[in-house]
Amino acid sequence: MSVKSIIIMAISGFFIVAGSALARTASPEGAQVYIISPVDGEVVNSPVTVKFGLKGMGVAPAGIDKPNTGHHHLLIDVTDGPALDKSLPVDANHKHFGGGQTEATVELSPGKRTLQLIMGDKNHIPHDPPVMSKETTIVVN
Repeated sequence: MSVKSIIIMAISGFFIVAGSALARTASPEGAQVYIISPVDGEVVNSPVTVKFGLKGMGVAPAGIDKPNTGHHHLLIDVTDGPALDKSLPVDANHKHFGGGQTEATVELSPGKRTLQLIMGDKNHIPHDPPVMSKETTIVVN
């Protein structure tokens, strides 16, 4: 086998491994995530309890590889959607609920705030296609 063939095989193997590491989990057809409360336009006091709704798929903790499941991530005041091909960030604007929680109480500063849910797979990567709620705008006193 030539050196050129070995190099081509090694490079091909790298891309196969890298591609599989970034593979997204398929979402069930028709799956929907939504915010039950607070409702769009609601005026609330902090801390705010956000209740998550989900149709067409199940909830499983992060790290659990079970078909047609995922876990919630709450996006707070995120203006640019997250990258869909890698794990969602962890910061004040991206809250992870990898334990399978279906509601959360969050501290929010006063003012107009936007909330949005996105489902993540066992590795916190959004499904394909993404299962993402509409934005909910609230006003925090």
